[in-house]
Amino acid sequence: MLVEQVAPELWRLALMPRDALNVYLAGNVLIDSGPRWARRRLFAALAGRTIRAHALTHAHFDHQGSSHAVCEHFDIPLWCGAGDRDAVESGDLSRILPNAPAMVIRVGRRLALAGPAHTVARLLAEGDLVGGFTVLEVPGHTPGSLAYWRERDRVLILGDVLFHRNPLTWRRGLAEPFVRATFDRAANRAAIRRLAALEPALVCFGHGPPLRDPEGLGAFAAALPRN
Repeated sequence: MLVEQVAPELWRLALMPRDALNVYLAGNVLIDSGPRWARRRLFAALAGRTIRAHALTHAHFDHQGSSHAVCEHFDIPLWCGAGDRDAVESGDLSRILPNAPAMVIRVGRRLALAGPAHTVARLLAEGDLVGGFTVLEVPGHTPGSLAYWRERDRVLILGDVLFHRNPLTWRRGLAEPFVRATFDRAANRAAIRRLAALEPALVCFGHGPPLRDPEGLGAFAAALPRN
């Protein structure tokens, strides 16, 4: 597993090859947890570190799959956006996948892709501080999607509001997340435009390597359809 410091007090943990899936350690807060089958590698990478809380960007299985295990292992609280709370606390992610075919949802349940249900200790809202970052509510990919923004050095963690590498094909480049896994595509496009307007110096993705190109991000956002 690649573990690298990408900014002061911010580490990226690449759980899959070629940056296909990342989680982040912001100060002493773990942001996202990866799928449930990655928990042992995650624990090994975090060994010796002090973890005080666990926050989600959103509740899809590849971001909350190990959340229950993480919170139990480190004895820490779980935080997420209000719109994803029911999915996290029930373990039923179909509530935030309205566009997914019924067969995909059934297969996901059979394979137990989602992590076990876990109580949410704190609902994060716009303006809250998490690991030195300010919470931004960016619903669209899921109802409770969150991004984390640090103004002083213009660092942004945006989860799956955008991909920088396709997690299935491994193709690199900016792309919208999968339509079938996006709750409200128009709202997610609005979130992309909002985040691009911040002109972040460093963008950290759930899928893909970090990006240091605010102009490129702005151009991608400007080209998105408005409908």
